[in-house]
Amino acid sequence: MTPIITSLLDTDLYKFTMWQAMLHRNPQTTAEYRFACRNATAFPLAELEAEVRAEIDHLCDLRFTKDELDYVGSLRYIKSDFIDYLRLFQYQRDFITVKGQTDGSLAIEAHGPQVHVMGFEIPVLCIVNELYFRRLQQPGTLEEGRRRLQAKIDQMRALKGGPTLAHPFEVSDFGLRRRFSGTWQREVVSTLAREVPQWFKGTSSVLLARDLDISPIGTMAHEYMQSYQSQGVRLRDFQKAALEDWVQEYRGDLGIALTDTVGMDAFLEDFDLYFAKLFDGLRHDSGDPFEWGEKALRHYRKLRINTHSKRLVFSDGLDLDKALALWRHFAPHIQLGFGIGTNLTNDVGLQPLNIVMKLTRANGQPVAKISDTPGKTLCEDETYLAYLRQVFHIPAAA
Repeated sequence: MTPIITSLLDTDLYKFTMWQAMLHRNPQTTAEYRFACRNATAFPLAELEAEVRAEIDHLCDLRFTKDELDYVGSLRYIKSDFIDYLRLFQYQRDFITVKGQTDGSLAIEAHGPQVHVMGFEIPVLCIVNELYFRRLQQPGTLEEGRRRLQAKIDQMRALKGGPTLAHPFEVSDFGLRRRFSGTWQREVVSTLAREVPQWFKGTSSVLLARDLDISPIGTMAHEYMQSYQSQGVRLRDFQKAALEDWVQEYRGDLGIALTDTVGMDAFLEDFDLYFAKLFDGLRHDSGDPFEWGEKALRHYRKLRINTHSKRLVFSDGLDLDKALALWRHFAPHIQLGFGIGTNLTNDVGLQPLNIVMKLTRANGQPVAKISDTPGKTLCEDETYLAYLRQVFHIPAAA
């Protein structure tokens, strides 16, 4: 059977953009990433251990091809020395372990230099997802997926007869990490790009963006911001240090900042006039999206920034109904983008997996995300988490 990952481009764009920034700014950082499943499964994931191992063995044999490097290098914000690095890059099998646990869970951990191990996250999640759903797929599963996809297309086409708002509805595919399969994601994205190009604007998948000639979408994830908790700056200043390095690296490109590493309120305290002018907008990934968006609007207005010149990107567990509701609420005031993941690429009638592979330590010390959604807070060290809350004046979760 063909391996699940056959190209190193089969990953999210923000892996490349963070990778370049980390290589240039903090290449010495060591890191630990851990896999976790947040919901109940139809069978113990430990049963997949041997298959996951074999797929990772194959992943570690892959190299970037010349055509792939030519594509990445054609993106205007990618620098030539980073392409030289990618030309030499190969995943190291010694940096990642896979082991089934007695409780039926699956332990997957990556340890090593961050610029070598950060990339494991996306292919590992793709591998676990696809192996899992191969066991659950029924003869009519994809037909149900196509029926649901057509309903989304019809819903978008219905916008033609609706009211005209100040800013258009624009949606992108953010579903690589939790896709039903690589083949199904390709079908979903190619269908949307063909049928509703007025509203479908791109994909986080670098491979599909290249193959289908659509825009690759993405800037940064939590791991980029979290890593600065270990970089020697004062902890209270880690967000400002991360944002400043991003500005210096990309100088106007990739200007969407992620706000919920320690919560929106603490983020806005650091997102002063300087950063608010330099960044094009903000991305939502936890907490109530309407409340978050209103906070963003108030912040821009307080700084006397024209909100119509900025963009809010929503990407937290969206489906099309929620995205449209947010668009109708905020489009009179600000530019918008919507990244839909699981509900695009794994909406086939089966219960999706809620799996992650997150940064847990950097430079030998714990790092944390204090999400605006309590269940998404990540940290294995309660003492450090309490300290981080104290530094940013964040009350403990109820």
